[in-house]
Amino acid sequence: MHTAHITDFDSITWRKSTHSGNGTDCVEVSDDLIKPDGLVPVRDSKNPSGPKVVFTEMAWSTFVHSGYAREFTA
Repeated sequence: MHTAHITDFDSITWRKSTHSGNGTDCVEVSDDLIKPDGLVPVRDSKNPSGPKVVFTEMAWSTFVHSGYAREFTA
């Protein structure tokens, strides 16, 4: 199993997740690490310098297509 070490989140490109609503409470994701490492970094758009969560591509897909993701947009 390959493990990536992300040390500089400022060097990746962030975009609003297509699973975020149209309001100001948005989740931002980066596609920069999907191809090389299979990872999806996620952050809160209101706090870009705050904590980040890194999902595997499969875990992110499972999360956003589950009912659990809707709980965070309420």
